[in-house]
Amino acid sequence: MEHENVYRVALVAFPGVRAFDVSVITEVWGTDRTDRDAPAFDLRRVAIDTTTPIPMRGGLALHPDRTLAWLTRADLIVVPGLDDHLTPAPTPVLDALRRAHARGTPLAALCGGAFTLAQAGLLDGRRAITHWNLVALLRAHHPHVTVVPDALFIEDDNIWTAAGTAAGIDLCLHLVRRSHGAEAAATIARSMVTAPFRTGTQAQFIEHPTTPADRDADTLAAVREHALRHLHEPLTVADLAAHAGMSPRSFARHFTAATGTTPLSWLLDQRIAAAQKLLERTDLPMPEVARRAGFGSEVTMRQHFASRLATSPRAYRAAFSTPPETAAASGTGGSNPIAR
Repeated sequence: MEHENVYRVALVAFPGVRAFDVSVITEVWGTDRTDRDAPAFDLRRVAIDTTTPIPMRGGLALHPDRTLAWLTRADLIVVPGLDDHLTPAPTPVLDALRRAHARGTPLAALCGGAFTLAQAGLLDGRRAITHWNLVALLRAHHPHVTVVPDALFIEDDNIWTAAGTAAGIDLCLHLVRRSHGAEAAATIARSMVTAPFRTGTQAQFIEHPTTPADRDADTLAAVREHALRHLHEPLTVADLAAHAGMSPRSFARHFTAATGTTPLSWLLDQRIAAAQKLLERTDLPMPEVARRAGFGSEVTMRQHFASRLATSPRAYRAAFSTPPETAAASGTGGSNPIAR
């Protein structure tokens, strides 16, 4: 039975697709969580035909339920990674992906799925990312692609690509956040017992810490918790370093080594996430939202929303706000670290 008023997601499948990525896509968009106020999704497994199961590694098989013609109905098309990253995709699949991009449908590829989009020529002259261990391979086989060496996920011309394994989860949750708001993404993340927010610019590969660094990590975790409880205050890197008992330079070095991002970038991401929640859950005036999220002024908050989210706080509220009484009834209006 087709669903009419839901967000339609197409999982494009052909022999060679990676079972892990298929599972991630299915877990994010193929599980009904509407009883927890999550959006309604219609995930379809799309292939050349629906009569032949698609084998996957480990003795698994995917059973398509729609042909490539269904891509014209999709709001989002997701391409899983590959077990063999040089697996040639069937010509009808490549043609269908080209037509979908020409129509303006967002495309997303997890891990080695970037190789499929590259085969279609969709990444030529565009920025793309893949697993850190596949960067050289992607460059060698697709020299017209601008391969970004170190990120979790990126977007170029409505085409999203992600690094390996867990970064695929990050991209899927980001796409939910982008289309349905931060609270929807957080609901799905809680169900999956995974982190609700990792920015795409965060480094995908972090060196394994030494024993002293493990002790530093405990200190840094306490600093991050302190920052989240005091977002409404004008925190600086020097403030956080002092709380950690380190010099600002040493603190910044240890923080980046442990998290893959700088203290300032991390703090800005947390402020934006806090503002998103306030805009979704409350009807507070914009200056108060800016104050509680630690931006200091509505102007500063608006500038950061424009640069990070390509929208304004008011437009974000209009798209994703939940009436306060609804939020309270669903349990999302309870305690949170944002200062009242």
